[in-house]
Order: sequence, then structure tokens, then C-alpha cells
Amino acid sequence: MRIKNYLTLTVLFFACADAHSFSVDLNQPRTITAPRIEYDVKSETIKTVGQTEITNSAGQRLTLVDSYITQQGEELSGDDIKLWLGNHVYVESDNIVREGDITIARQATFTACDDCDSFGNAWQISTYKIIHDMDSRMLKFFSPVLRAYDIPVLWWPYFEMPDPGVKYKTGFLMPDFESTNNMGTQINVPFYISLSDTHDMTVTLSYLTQENPLFQLQHRLNAPHSEYRTQGSFTHNRIGENRWHIFNDDVIELGEYARATIFLERTSDKTYLQKYGFYEDQPYLDSGAKFELFGQSSYVVADAHIFQELRDVSGVYTAPDGNILPNIRAIHQTAPLFGETYATFSGDVLGISGDGTSTQRIIGDARLTTPWTLWGGNRLTASISARYDLYHFDNTEMVDGGRFSGFKNRFLPSGYLEWGLPMYRPSEKWTQILEPRARITMMRHMDEEELALNNDSAGTILTDSALFSTNRLSGLDLWENGTYADYGLRWAAFSDNGDNIELFLGQSYDFTERPSIDLNSGFHNGLSDYVGRISYNNAKWLNVAARFRLNQDTLALNHMETTANIGTARNFLNVGHIWSQDLNTNLTENNDVNEAIVGMGLQLTNRWSLRWNAIYNMSYGQFLRHTGGFFYNHPCYYLSVEYRHDNAIKEDYVGNTTFQFRFGMAINGQQY
Repeated sequence: MRIKNYLTLTVLFFACADAHSFSVDLNQPRTITAPRIEYDVKSETIKTVGQTEITNSAGQRLTLVDSYITQQGEELSGDDIKLWLGNHVYVESDNIVREGDITIARQATFTACDDCDSFGNAWQISTYKIIHDMDSRMLKFFSPVLRAYDIPVLWWPYFEMPDPGVKYKTGFLMPDFESTNNMGTQINVPFYISLSDTHDMTVTLSYLTQENPLFQLQHRLNAPHSEYRTQGSFTHNRIGENRWHIFNDDVIELGEYARATIFLERTSDKTYLQKYGFYEDQPYLDSGAKFELFGQSSYVVADAHIFQELRDVSGVYTAPDGNILPNIRAIHQTAPLFGETYATFSGDVLGISGDGTSTQRIIGDARLTTPWTLWGGNRLTASISARYDLYHFDNTEMVDGGRFSGFKNRFLPSGYLEWGLPMYRPSEKWTQILEPRARITMMRHMDEEELALNNDSAGTILTDSALFSTNRLSGLDLWENGTYADYGLRWAAFSDNGDNIELFLGQSYDFTERPSIDLNSGFHNGLSDYVGRISYNNAKWLNVAARFRLNQDTLALNHMETTANIGTARNFLNVGHIWSQDLNTNLTENNDVNEAIVGMGLQLTNRWSLRWNAIYNMSYGQFLRHTGGFFYNHPCYYLSVEYRHDNAIKEDYVGNTTFQFRFGMAINGQQY
């Protein structure tokens, strides 16, 4: 006999609309299937005899024998009950009784791993009693035994956890373990605090056998049109030092056309991040704020930066030396004024201070660009620009070695004329493109002594990407200082199967003598070195690319960067290599760059995988860093064993080897 519920006959069962809780949505249609169903109109109760199944319109179900259900759901009882809380989650019990918000299952089994393996549940908890409290949404297990594939593994007197319908619940998370050669064994015990559905934090206490405890905090808040992320740590080590770090990143959307970002990165000293495992190869820490305005053809950004150097203070770095307060940049491109001609206006305001010196700079630039497509597919682009710089220096070191305080200005007109001719040759399987390209750029020639040492510029290394650009040098303070030409030839081929090949070779020629030349840059007076690239991608399992620079006289290889990606997402080999000859032999000794980066992944089985990557210095014959591990991903649990090793030496940090073990269970795809 089958009876479907009507408005006057509402059937309660233990699976709710989200398929995770012991509660129920009374508005959902329900179906009861049983050999016999009795409804008592006076007491408004339902009684079933024999094997009973209660299913709602979402497919959630409860199976039991000889059930008794009150209409409003205050009480439910039955025998041999299996209550499904999700796709692979159920509670099985000889007897379940519900009284109000309390549900009691006796001689019960709980698992979230039903039918995940053909030879049994990966894990389940058997207990003599489970109590579910709808008010607190907690499952309480009395004398539970954890079983792995029906083998008893662990017993403890009492255990409780949120029911699977709870997305966020305050409580302890699964601990993980680490072991390092410098600080011994480290046990991380995280405690999760749920403040709301969009606001939470994780507090972690780390016990170390050879150091004092470490405290960690992660804070997350998602608000309407904004998000806030903070993480930090603190320890008072055994020699009495307070060591800490704090990273913060806040993004605030200020409507459709504006956004603000606040970022903070600070640490107590240069080696703390490395020693305690928070270091990610950052050479310096950057704190500040950024404000952006967007338009259909305009963009404005204002930002400020305060840097904390993490490297040893030696050598020349590409990071700005000092704090940037502020940097404001704006750009606007007009709609076509006539034909395809358009204008671009840009402005830049920069302030740099530090070490008893400061510089303020204002730059305004206007550019007019006209592209043409002529007969035979010839493409011609002409552009003229006028730029004005105003500087204020305070005790600033100038190029000539002296120091200067006061104002300096310069007017910098420039322009270029560029030609290109893409020639196509289609066929049934391959389409080929051959494109010669040339550009001549005219810029005002200036004496280098006219300005200070670089504020935001760090020179340049000639590459294929530096050709045909309006500024071959990084930053704005350096000026190309004269007329030069860029020219090159590109060949590319594309197949119907997605294969593509590309070759490029180019060079630059300076008509005026350069004020100074870095031998490693690839620039010379007159002809530069040759630069090029070559790549192949079959869109399936192979992607190889290389960029190179050849000596302009001998064609000797001076610089080469190579990357190769072989394989699929599951099984792969990634290789990167950089080699660069140091030609400043009078300043350095055997300082050639010869470094390889290797990463590999191997899917051993459907669930077991191996990952490994390393950075290897081929000049010195040693690994700078290598990491690897085994990973097991099961629908019901996960585990990993990883190691990290580096050979860095800096102040009180001398290399480190760390082993880490992680284990956790998953319920309906949510990890615990």
C-alpha cells in the first residue's frame, strides 16, 4: 500500500532538504512505502508494519522496520533503521527514538564512506549510542570505535562532531605533524572558530621539541563587496627573542569603477620566515595601499609602498631602494579622432624616501598614434610623443657622484615609425605566417649627468620582448637617449590539429652613442646582440619554448632561457633552465648564472600520486631547494607525506629539512 502525503497529512523523516541533517523540511512532498500503513486520525500518528522506506522529492530516504511517527515529528521510533544523511553518509541502528530535538540511536554505526570501495567501507564509527541534538547540531558518540575496512583501529570514551549538514562549526581540526633538523618535531593543533557563515578564523598552537611553542592565526572575512585576509604568527624563543610575522590583504570594491587594496607584510627579522616555514622566496616584504579607478578607456591607480629587505645588504637589487610615498599613475586613450588615429595621455607622480634622502617626480606624457593598412597587406604605424619631467631632489646622489638638493626638469620629445608585412600561406594541414618587422625610434639625446641615479629604473637586459617597445628600459627615470632601430623576422605555422611552431630573430641598432653600457645587457654602441625565441606546442602533451641572445660578432650564446612541459595534468615533467654569461669579469669572479628548475608528477594509481620539484645550481653543483611527497586522495579521507629541503645560509639560518605528515577525513566532499 502506498499513501502520498497531503496538506493534512505531513510525514516527518530524518533527512532534511540539504541531505545532511536529522531535521526535515515539512513542506517537501513525501512518499511512504510499506506492506501496511495505519493512520490514527485521533492521535494524528502513523504506524507502519514491516520493511518501510520514507523518501522525499529530493531522493533522501530512511529505511526501517515497524515504525511509529507522530504527525508533527515530536517522536519517531522503529527497528533496523538506516538513516541516509548524504550520498555516502548514513547512520545504521537497531533502534532510533526521537523525543523533541533529541534523537537517540542505539547500537549504531556511522560512516561517510558507504560503497566507496568494493571491499568495504574505508572507515566507520561503531558505538553503543549516538545522540543528535538539533539545537546544537552536534552528533555525540559514546564509547566509539574507529574501524578501517572493518578492522578496529582506535577506541576512545567519548567523541562529538557537527552533523554533516553543518558547514561551519567551532572546534578542533585534524592535527598535522612536522619534523625539522633545526627545531625537532612540530605538532600543529588547529582550532577553528566560526563567527558567521562569512567570518571565521583558525588558531593553531604548534609544539616544538627543540624550541618554544609557536602561535599561528588565520582570519577570514567576506563582507558585501569586500574581503579581508590576515595571517600571522608569534613565538618567544629559547634565547629570549620575540619573533613574529603578519601578512594582511584586504580588497574593497567601491562600486563598479573603483577598488581599494590594503596590504601589509612585516616580520621581526630577516630569517624568521625561512626558519619557521613561512618563506616563499620573497626577496623583500611590501606593505602599503592601492586605490584604482576604472573607465571604459581610462585607468588611474594610486599606491604607496613601504619595503622590508630580507636579503643580505650587498649587490644591486631591482627593488626600489627606499619607501614609495606615493605613486600615482593615470592613463587615458581616446576614441578614434579620425580614421584609426587615437591619442593617449598619461601622468605619473612618484615620491621615494629613505636613508636621509628623498626624490619627488611628476611626469606628463601625450602621444598620438596613427596605424595604416596599405596595399599588399603592408602595415604602417606612426607615433609622436611629448613628455615633460619635473624632479625635486633632497640630498640625492647624482650620476656624477655628487649630491644635489633642488629642482631639475627635462623635456623629452620622441616618435617612432613602424612597418610590418604579415604574409600568409594556407594549406590543407598547415597555415604559415612570415612577418618581417622594423621600427625606427627617435628620442632626444641628453647628457647622463643631467639627472640623478636611478629611482625606479634598473637598466635592462635585451630580450625579444624588449624589441618594438616604446621604452626598452624598466621604469621611467632612465631615458633611451637617442635614435635607434629595431628589426626582426617572425615565422609561425599552425596545424588543423592544434600544433603550432614559432621562430623569431631580431636585433637593435643605436645610431647615437650610449652614455653607459652594461656588458651583460646585450646592448652596444651600434649593433646589439641578436635575440630570438623558438617554441613548439602540440596542444596535447608537449610545450617547449626557448629565448636566447647571441653575440653580435661571434654568434656565441650569451643568454638562454628554456621551458618544457611534457605530459598531462596527472603525469608530467616540467623543466626550466636559465643560463647567462657574466661578462663583467673585472667586477665579478665566475658569477655565470646556470640554474635548472625541475618538477614532476606521477600518478601511481587512481589515488596514489608522487610530486617532486627542485631548483639546482649547476654552476656550484648543488640543490638550492627541493621538495617532494606522496599523496593519497580517497573520497572519504586523504593523507600525505612530504619533505622540504633547502641549502640557504643567512645569519642564524643554515639550511633546513622538514618532513610533514597530514591526515584527514572527508564527509560528502568536505574535509575535516
